[in-house]
Amino acid sequence: MRGLRPLTAAGHRRRTEALLLVFVVVIAVFGHASAGLAMNGELPPNLAGFAISLTLLSLVGHLGIRRFAAYADPLVFPLAMLLTGLGLVLLHRLDQGYIERYNADANAPGQLLWTVVGVAACLLVVGLLRDHRLLQRFIYLTMAVALVLLIAPAFFGADTYGAKRWIVLFGFSLQPGEFVKIMIAIFFAGYLVVHRDSLALTGRRFLGMRLPPMRQLGPIVTVWIVSMLVLVFERDLGTSLIFFGVFVVMLYVATERTGWIVCGVLMASVGAFVVGSTEPHVKARVAAWLEPLSYYWADRPAGVTSDQSAQALFSFGTGGISGTGLGLGHPELIKFAGRSDFILTTVGEELGLAGVMAVLLLYGLLVQRGLRMALGARDPFGKLLAVGLASALALQVFVVAGGVTGLIPLTGKALPFLAKGGSSLLANWIMIALLLRISDSAERQREADARDPVETTITPVVAAPAGGPTGSPPGALSGSPVPGSAGASGPSSGFPSRP
Repeated sequence: MRGLRPLTAAGHRRRTEALLLVFVVVIAVFGHASAGLAMNGELPPNLAGFAISLTLLSLVGHLGIRRFAAYADPLVFPLAMLLTGLGLVLLHRLDQGYIERYNADANAPGQLLWTVVGVAACLLVVGLLRDHRLLQRFIYLTMAVALVLLIAPAFFGADTYGAKRWIVLFGFSLQPGEFVKIMIAIFFAGYLVVHRDSLALTGRRFLGMRLPPMRQLGPIVTVWIVSMLVLVFERDLGTSLIFFGVFVVMLYVATERTGWIVCGVLMASVGAFVVGSTEPHVKARVAAWLEPLSYYWADRPAGVTSDQSAQALFSFGTGGISGTGLGLGHPELIKFAGRSDFILTTVGEELGLAGVMAVLLLYGLLVQRGLRMALGARDPFGKLLAVGLASALALQVFVVAGGVTGLIPLTGKALPFLAKGGSSLLANWIMIALLLRISDSAERQREADARDPVETTITPVVAAPAGGPTGSPPGALSGSPVPGSAGASGPSSGFPSRP
């Protein structure tokens, strides 16, 4: 039609995002209404406020992204909003069961408030951080802060449910491990960009693997020791696994050396076996994992004091394929944990295997978008940061879902976006902001290249001398200039293809 200009790439992305957000609000509001009708025979009294809150959050978030990151991936924000909305629906449903059975406090209103804080923090990061490569200047400061936060619960934390992962200040509890996963991803991305050649090409061979010189091997051993200390002194299996797992994944992506995966798995297995055999709290969780029904035995193993693992299996078994229906189950029988990591059992009981698979697919799609951003990013730091953030999310979902379903021992971590927890929600929304910024920068550069193509010369790939100190291995990252340095705007940095 006359007077209408065709949409740009940014316009198409934001229109797609807006349409998806409409579906997000409809799905969440429908779920809240269905739960109220099933439990009380009438619509929830706060349905209008719930719908308005989600609509305003979606609208403000969409407008903020349109203003500060117009080229960002159109699926990331709607996926995060959908998981958060489903979490609010489940918490509203659980509140009624907990209030009736245990006279507990309602948690859904507080979670909604933290959602507002999380979305505001996401927009603040997107608006202030105009180039993600600026974070590369502060990687050592970031790691120093991360180590302080990681170790702080061991000395100043509150021992809650057998693990020390919270810090209580002025009546508020903070779970620093949720923020540490972002900080370590930033540090590892910057560290591996600088030292990837030494980690991949130099050093001596041992059992078929090329070990780097001690100067580069030192930080790797340090990361392993710190993760073991967290496991011993804080009894926090989940944070330890995520902390070490993210590093191993990023190390493999940077060097493409399978030996690092083998080495990382062996180191983690040895540490977990030693700690699991000696630390009473971890040992009890392993015993509950091996025999979930041991809580009901007359001579149950020492340290097994909870029936959560057994109740989780009962919930999944009750739900079957399609579930009992939202609001028609009894997830409150798992007691306090039903609002944190065991919130997945509510999905399994009331929405069935179909609902669990749908939730896991949402997480999988969010991780896939993060990895896709890594492929599209033009700078090595952005590539590794996107991989690190996506890996941290994937590992946390794995350790939580694996623990609840009985695949691995329980870890006690909160399920991202879905479970109760202000620290977890805020940290995950900051992670979303960083992913949005990386995808926006990559797409802007691609559009700039398409509008102003430059002549490129294909340089033949020359194999580096075996064991030489210079050169890059096939698939390794190329140099990443920090903003403000010469060559920072060059579009050619990234993963070169194999010859």
